[in-house]
Amino acid sequence: MEEENQKQPKEAGKFIKIKKFTFIMGIFLVIFLTAGITTIALTFGDEKVESLAPDKHAEFEKLYSTYDKIKDDYYEEVDEEKLVDGAINGMIKSLDDPYSAYMDKKEASSFHESISSSFEGIGAEIQEQDGQIMVVSPIKGSPAEKAGVKPNDIILSVDGKSVEGLSSSEAVLKIRGEKGTKVDLSISRAGESEPIELTIKRDTIPIETVYAEMLDDGVAKIQVTSFSEHTVQELKTALEEMSKKDMKGLVLDLRGNPGGLLDQAIEMASLFIPNGKVVLQVEDRSGKKDVYKSENDGELKIPVVVLIDDGSASASEIVAAAVSESADIPLIGVKSFGKGTVQTAQDFEDGSNFKYTAAKWLTPEGNWIHKKGIKPDITVKLPDYASLPYISPDKELKASDSSSEVKAAEEMLKEAGHDPGKIDGFFDEATKNAVTAFQREQKIKETGTIKDDTTVKLMQVIREKILKNDTQVKKAVEVLKKEINK
Repeated sequence: MEEENQKQPKEAGKFIKIKKFTFIMGIFLVIFLTAGITTIALTFGDEKVESLAPDKHAEFEKLYSTYDKIKDDYYEEVDEEKLVDGAINGMIKSLDDPYSAYMDKKEASSFHESISSSFEGIGAEIQEQDGQIMVVSPIKGSPAEKAGVKPNDIILSVDGKSVEGLSSSEAVLKIRGEKGTKVDLSISRAGESEPIELTIKRDTIPIETVYAEMLDDGVAKIQVTSFSEHTVQELKTALEEMSKKDMKGLVLDLRGNPGGLLDQAIEMASLFIPNGKVVLQVEDRSGKKDVYKSENDGELKIPVVVLIDDGSASASEIVAAAVSESADIPLIGVKSFGKGTVQTAQDFEDGSNFKYTAAKWLTPEGNWIHKKGIKPDITVKLPDYASLPYISPDKELKASDSSSEVKAAEEMLKEAGHDPGKIDGFFDEATKNAVTAFQREQKIKETGTIKDDTTVKLMQVIREKILKNDTQVKKAVEVLKKEINK
């Protein structure tokens, strides 16, 4: 400052004399006016004056410093948006929570599609767990279900590329695609020594979530496959249709239902629970609980049973637990998946978003089923052949082959009524004879090998047998008939 003052020119003879008291009072006046103007600016100004107090997020200094250093000194040009996305993604991954995830614009769009009217893909609900991509459940009637994808399958690779370490939203983008295109999945399944290789043709997956049918003796079965925007209205419509067909009892099928929207689950459970009774409790990290109660004007006056299995998760577990504890409706099947947390999504202006676990939900009686699942009142398993793996129609199985696919085909042939001899995974003469007999029965060209039409028809016969011998539905009908005839 001294150097600058020295450079200022002086004008001789132009000095102003000011009395000392007047000068001091003038300084005080300037200080007072300056303070007043500053106060007014802080209070009423359009722009806030930046605080000189320490940054309340000083812990982000390392993050800012790293970002600046990479942006300025990395040996190649970097995508700044990608750096920010990576930082957010890393922050959320550090939560070690498979249900929290950052989604870029494409992933967020895919996420919103999943609760809209339809999307294109294979139709499977997945989640990231311990660095792996696990199937929660395939959607009813989807290419994934038809291909034999099962709950708890681990997806190892998509089109030959490993998905280990990816988030669920990243994996979804790789699996989804245009209708008519194909995707190759490598899947690990409990009980199988080798990965299962699947080629699945993508299709339009309609988000039609409720399917109703009348069984015998006035028993209706309504299957709910997920909880989307219009699920409750679909269910109400289905109930009205079944009532017109003289419905006397109801099987509510929540098997393979991976969940969805919380509000739909609460509203659906309320249809079966007396007014004022608890549907669920939502607890935040401080322990504060929000209790949701049924606002039903009049619950169903017919007996109801609910079917659950290891693919029933999240919202479907909310409904199952609620009707069990608050309406004494029996649960039949096998233990459910076990997801007891609630997620919420935060959208950003650029179209990206992130979802995070905001709370945990408790049953009406205060039980937390997370990672435990819900045990049914009556345990009933499906026949063993309901768990047989998918066989790709593109792969030929022939004499002298030895593989897990051959073993699965042998088991299918046996269930179809054709003895393949010893079921050991080896394609021997007995297996060939069984294949030829099956082809003759189905009016398929008798090649003695399993490929194309033979494979498709063999799996179709097994699927039809599973539907005809659905042990869980049969038990549900049996329980309902006893109630109806009381």
